[in-house]
Amino acid sequence: MIKELIVKNRSYRRFYQDAPLELDSLRELVDCARLSASGRNAQPLKYILSADPEKNARIFPHLAWAGYLTDWPGPVEGERPAGYIVFLGDTQITPNFGIDPGIAVQSMLLAAAEKGLGGCIVASVDRAGLRETLGIPERYEVIHVLALGKPKESVVLEPLPADGSIR
Repeated sequence: MIKELIVKNRSYRRFYQDAPLELDSLRELVDCARLSASGRNAQPLKYILSADPEKNARIFPHLAWAGYLTDWPGPVEGERPAGYIVFLGDTQITPNFGIDPGIAVQSMLLAAAEKGLGGCIVASVDRAGLRETLGIPERYEVIHVLALGKPKESVVLEPLPADGSIR
């Protein structure tokens, strides 16, 4: 049932880095996004896939992991994602990507959860640095990065405390 996948789909920030992901698995996730709704069916989103440890190591330093945890630099070596999907918007198709990135990433995360994978949407990205590192042409806007892998943590849903704080 879809509700079970939604509950399993949490933000995971630690992974079994040595549990490899195949590029074909990442392509399957992109295919789920491709089949999802797109405003005017413009399909302006493009993706850079990485399941290669060397390429992953080049992507990782350009990501900030948890805004509320200001003293946490992100997962340590051995707990980093086994793969990434970099979301790009093709500005030659449209300058405004609307809700397409949200629809696409949710489709991908639900498909990942079904495969026993976990992910984290990273929107705090050093976009200029990532663009340079990956050689991304100027026509593409870096939107966010989806970090993926076999989760090394269990995420627990807790009731909201009386003071309403989500921290």
